[in-house]
Amino acid sequence: MTNKVFWQDPYLTELDTHIASINGRIITVADTIFYAFAGGQESDAGTIGSQPVLEARKDGLEIFYTLAGNHGLQPGNPVRMSIDWTRRYRLMRLHFAAEIILELAYQNLGSIAGITKIGAHIAEDKSRIDFEWGESISPELPMLQQKALAVIAADSPIVSAFSDETNQRRYWEIAGFARVACGGTHLRKTGEVGAIELKRKNIGKGKERIEITLIQP
Repeated sequence: MTNKVFWQDPYLTELDTHIASINGRIITVADTIFYAFAGGQESDAGTIGSQPVLEARKDGLEIFYTLAGNHGLQPGNPVRMSIDWTRRYRLMRLHFAAEIILELAYQNLGSIAGITKIGAHIAEDKSRIDFEWGESISPELPMLQQKALAVIAADSPIVSAFSDETNQRRYWEIAGFARVACGGTHLRKTGEVGAIELKRKNIGKGKERIEITLIQP
């Protein structure tokens, strides 16, 4: 099983590892910093042994990487893994912005009429959260944004750790705010998110979407 170094150090951009297995174009590696799509967060972009990674796929506790057909690698070969840091860091910031908004929605709207997350997606340009909610969520956006900006401005430490290491279940925690199950790549402090903007989008009867963008690059 691949050692997921991106949990130990999500700020690491290069890693020397070796090929663990090969099945045609699909490989596994001993250690990885290359996050694969999970929990709505898109995969990293980058290379393994100078070969562009075409797809990163999580299956159970393992991660499979698809390379070009002529990669020429063999099991045991040493390789250097590199990720696109600009993309990774934006994904981390937008991911945690979405985590903050989701938790604030539960804390502030859950007791009123109930609100349920039904989907999420974290991309490099924006993140989104989809909810079951019986009316327009637009009136709630100023409150959610104000409270989110306060959490961000506090620049609080973000703890990220295993709740169940055997089954690779993880969580993030901000003291006094929330502890939430999540296996994504997380920032060290809330202030790294920076200023955000929220936008409402109707996606169907009884469904509302909040889109989140970063104001700062």
